Amino acid sequence: MIPAIVVSVLLISLIESLFVLPAHLGHQKKRTPRGIVAWLSSKQQRVSKGMVWTAQSLYRPFLRTALSYRYTTIAIALACFMACIGYIAGGHIGFSFMPRVESDYITAQATLPFGAPMERSRHVQALLVEAANQVLKENGEEDISRGIFTLIGKPMIHGGPVSMNRSVPGSHDVAVRVFLVSSDKRKISSAKFTKEWRKKVGDLPGLDSLRFAYSIGPSAGSPIDIQLSHPDTATLEKAARELATMVSSYAGVKDVDPGVASGKSQIDFNLRPEAKGMGLSSIDVGVQLRSAFFGAEALRQQRKRNELRVMVRLPAEERRSEYDVESLILRTPTGGEIPLSEAVDIRRGQAYTFIRRDTGRRVLDVTADIVEGQTTAGKVLRTLKMDGLKKLMQTYPGLQYSFEGERRQQSESMDSLKRGFMLALLVIFGLLAIPFRSYAQPLVVMSAIPFGVIGALIGHIFMGFDLSIISMMGIVALAGVVVNDSLVLVHAANRAREDCSTATDAMLVAGVRRFRPIILTSLTTFFGLAPMIFESSVQARFLIPMAISLGFGVLFATFIILLLVPALYVILDDVQSMFGVKRSVSDDSQDFEDNPVEAEPT
Repeated sequence: MIPAIVVSVLLISLIESLFVLPAHLGHQKKRTPRGIVAWLSSKQQRVSKGMVWTAQSLYRPFLRTALSYRYTTIAIALACFMACIGYIAGGHIGFSFMPRVESDYITAQATLPFGAPMERSRHVQALLVEAANQVLKENGEEDISRGIFTLIGKPMIHGGPVSMNRSVPGSHDVAVRVFLVSSDKRKISSAKFTKEWRKKVGDLPGLDSLRFAYSIGPSAGSPIDIQLSHPDTATLEKAARELATMVSSYAGVKDVDPGVASGKSQIDFNLRPEAKGMGLSSIDVGVQLRSAFFGAEALRQQRKRNELRVMVRLPAEERRSEYDVESLILRTPTGGEIPLSEAVDIRRGQAYTFIRRDTGRRVLDVTADIVEGQTTAGKVLRTLKMDGLKKLMQTYPGLQYSFEGERRQQSESMDSLKRGFMLALLVIFGLLAIPFRSYAQPLVVMSAIPFGVIGALIGHIFMGFDLSIISMMGIVALAGVVVNDSLVLVHAANRAREDCSTATDAMLVAGVRRFRPIILTSLTTFFGLAPMIFESSVQARFLIPMAISLGFGVLFATFIILLLVPALYVILDDVQSMFGVKRSVSDDSQDFEDNPVEAEPT
């Protein structure tokens, strides 16, 4: 909805500036200001004179030097841009798919082997609650806690007690959630509380997984999610465990899950030749086992409108333990008897609670989370792709892998964003080329777009934010904003060329005359975004990266525009002169200005 709202506001602003504002200015009467209005008017005049002095005394000499050494100016600008790209590519600033926002509650989700007894689940629950209470006492329990909620029998993701995975819910799922007061009323952050809670819990034996979550907001899955596939299930599980060991060896990686569930315990029976010789079959053994422990239907009786089934089975004291299973006496078709332990081979096994397939192949997902500030998912995955995954595929022929979760969603979103960005640049170029009647000058105007990225990067470093997909959206939106100042400057230079002999003289005149509107436009844009940039509420933190990209990008691009665009404009004139291209005034500025521009010689 954000793009639709912005487009609507800009359309209304365009109508207001073309029709409403001229009418207001036309009816404005000249009056002598009095009282507070006179005081404000005097301050306004002082600021206006100060900006004029800055443009004439400070900016103009600096611009003259930049134009005299215009190729050096371009080289310095390109060096700054390459340093910015290198800083990002080198991993010095983190990148996450969506910005992580700390919530006021922390969730611990423990998963035991399927079919775990309730006593074991309650014991794990008590350990998690005890560890949480210890952290609360060390940090002022009465001041920061709003209560602890526990749940057994169903996973509880960070948002409510709903299904967290594809497994069947049961007593093996244990969740504990600690509710804290709002962040402005406590000294300890949610991330630090989670770290201390995790440390207090330690390693709990017998768990399939233990995860802690403290952030809220949209998510496409785990930051690290590597999907493995192989035709052989045993090989696939072995490779997944080995990969999980590799991932856990990286610093800053936590909550590693190999994706291999232990499954539900069961007893497997294999019929012996002796039992087959006595006429027993697998079906006969299964039916007698079911009848003895579950029951066989002996009678159905109608009682009014209800039908009652009478089941016959062994007494309760004869079906309580596994020994009762092994000592069960089976009857043969000939009327003979044989103990179950002599008729079958008994061994323990595991039954899968769920099986995942992708395009017909059995798959397992090795997932993990990262500790912010220590590493990034991109860095870990790049290292794994270059080293660990290659060795794993050599060890297990036929093994295939793919990056899923946040990585896959990030790749798809970035590809879509790139296509939209290129289309937007093409539209901007076309809209500029038509009034300028030139294919070169639109490139000069659009040269400020890449350098807005430098300001966006500096803003994220200054505010302590990692780059995210929301930041990229802000950078794309920045492209349509920074060209405004460049357009104003190049338009003024084209008008000045009518009365100036050289491009340098025209750009000096245009730069001084357009210094104030360019500065004021950028400052008003930045201060308009400042409330969102410096907002600390949870509701606003999802949009803060976009506001940072726009605000700081516009602010930094302003200084680039005031120096880089003039240098490119003069270089373009040098190139045209070198090839003997005759320059003509291309934009229809006569429709907007009637007063000629006085040339100022260099």
